[in-house]
Amino acid sequence: MERQFPRLEINLPHIAENAQKVVTACQQHGIQVCGVFKGCSGMPEIADLLRRCGCTELGSSRIEEIVRCREAGVPGPYLLLRVPMISELEDVVRWCDTSLQSDITVVDALEAACCRLGKTHRVIMMVDLGDLREGFWNHDEMVNACVYVEKNLPHVHLAGVGVNLGCYGSIQPTPDKMKSLLLIAHHVEARIGRPLEIISGGASSSYTLVHWGSMPEGINHLRIGETILNARDLQVEWGIADMGLHMDGFILKGEVLEVRTKPSYPVGQVVIDAFGRRPTYVDRGNRKRCIVGFGRADVGDMERLRCLDEGVIVLGGSSDHCILDIEDCPRKLKAGDIMEFTLSYNNMLYATSRNDIPPKFIK
Repeated sequence: MERQFPRLEINLPHIAENAQKVVTACQQHGIQVCGVFKGCSGMPEIADLLRRCGCTELGSSRIEEIVRCREAGVPGPYLLLRVPMISELEDVVRWCDTSLQSDITVVDALEAACCRLGKTHRVIMMVDLGDLREGFWNHDEMVNACVYVEKNLPHVHLAGVGVNLGCYGSIQPTPDKMKSLLLIAHHVEARIGRPLEIISGGASSSYTLVHWGSMPEGINHLRIGETILNARDLQVEWGIADMGLHMDGFILKGEVLEVRTKPSYPVGQVVIDAFGRRPTYVDRGNRKRCIVGFGRADVGDMERLRCLDEGVIVLGGSSDHCILDIEDCPRKLKAGDIMEFTLSYNNMLYATSRNDIPPKFIK
């Protein structure tokens, strides 16, 4: 069965413009960009675009996505963004040029995997500067780990050091955080007697420092995905209005199933919804609403969708239904009409992973 809706439209020229603008801004500060394509589930079309727009490296957290892009002929080099499991290290060596690392036991196993396969592999050792995801917490331990890799693991090349900020602990990248990373890098360089090739200052949230002109000199690598693909987190959630990036790279089109006027507050005893949550509702009286034919299984947190029709409020929904308040929408909607939505990172991640939501590439 060929499904028409929901459908994902991907505006390649707009994504390309974002990529070129971000890459150019970073290059002016001596920073290379790793184009991160994991947010769109490893689409080779997007990976190829990022490479052609000046990203010097491509990154994903899933080896399967890197394999898919390599087999599609998209040139690397490729960076594995999630610190790897020991059980997947041989595939890391086979398919990835570089990986992020944060545990000596894993790096020792990586050396063994390289020996078995007769290959070498580059690593970026990660420090935790407060976001509390991956990375060495003790800075002396971090420096010692880097020295250990340099002196004891001939098949593992210490390419650099890096940090992640904003993804778990929501910690804002600041010049002081970057200076802490640079200080660690300088200590490593003094111990190993050579400069590191990479000092990776984080992901899309760290691009704010480039935009504001406050990135300390010496940070030479960022891992950027959302700011190129959606460009919504910084421009909308952070309120940075002067970036000039397109936010319509990914548009989801859905078909209206039903239009009716109903109470805005559920009638009866409120317990939990289909996802085990206890939502809150606002009683605004009777309101016109409609249901669109996709749900949380397709887009994740549907409340983060933004409808392109004026006056529409995304109320929520269930696995397969998106419920909208359309009382103030000028368009006279009816069943069969098509509505369009811009996506957050969360929505894009879900929608691009569905094999029943056909993508249409606008070139």
